[in-house]
Amino acid sequence: MKFSVWPNPSRSPQEVLDLARMADDDGWYCLWYADHYMPNTGDESFKPGDVHECWSILPAVAAVTSRIRLGPLVAPTSVHHPALLANRAGTIDQMSNGRFVLGLGAGWQINEHAAYGIELEAPGARVSRFEESIQIVRSLLDHERTSFDGDFYTFTDAPCDPKPVQPKLPILVGTGSPRMLRITARHAQQWNTWGAPDLAADRRRDFVDACESVGTDPASMHTSVQALIVMTDDASVAEQALAGPMGDRTIAGSDAHIVEQLGRYAANGFDEFILFDGTLGATHDERLDAYRRFHTDLAAQL
Repeated sequence: MKFSVWPNPSRSPQEVLDLARMADDDGWYCLWYADHYMPNTGDESFKPGDVHECWSILPAVAAVTSRIRLGPLVAPTSVHHPALLANRAGTIDQMSNGRFVLGLGAGWQINEHAAYGIELEAPGARVSRFEESIQIVRSLLDHERTSFDGDFYTFTDAPCDPKPVQPKLPILVGTGSPRMLRITARHAQQWNTWGAPDLAADRRRDFVDACESVGTDPASMHTSVQALIVMTDDASVAEQALAGPMGDRTIAGSDAHIVEQLGRYAANGFDEFILFDGTLGATHDERLDAYRRFHTDLAAQL
């Protein structure tokens, strides 16, 4: 099983680059970065806070590393035009010498769409836009020229040069809805979800069903999962973490318990676990130390 890092976009660029260098040196698999413009509130309200822009951070990560993979988790097609997505992906793949993964989603964060005047379409239309976008991006990355005449986008003999270094730059989709899962199975190379092992196992069964419904071998798709990790020997701290609103997306407890839970992901067929830093400490140094301890003491056992 592979292990990847995911810094909160509120962290300073210097902390993100320090983490990237550490991950590159210590043998982590990938650095993922969220693609948002403001803190999420769940509605149209605004909450102040730093959110560094994904497509500015990722080229810097590519420049200071030589081994780890990198990509957005995930870029919303409600916000980004497919021409921008494909051309950015091709260029960063060149910068990183073939280490880029293009993470895509349909878009969901209410307040950033409202604040910036970007329409957050009804779910059906949003997924239809996504379906056109992923096909266009795939074609732009793979083919000399792309023409497409859809309900949302029209492309006429469009180029995307330079092409990626990778013969088939992977597209990852983060989703759980049935229709999006079928689109993922048809057009993507990777799938991502949230959840502690029980929730993730349920979602993976839905993913496998979607693959089989469109004739895709689930084993051909790289799959990744993330959950909040709380490393503690204090049972009351673990209980409090699991009782919160993210309880079904949290693993909390001793090192032995966390290793056992991570092993369940592997047993259920997941290829990659992504560690978000939101529960790893209050300071830069605490978070880096927690990443190192997780990698040395826990991930190494798997």
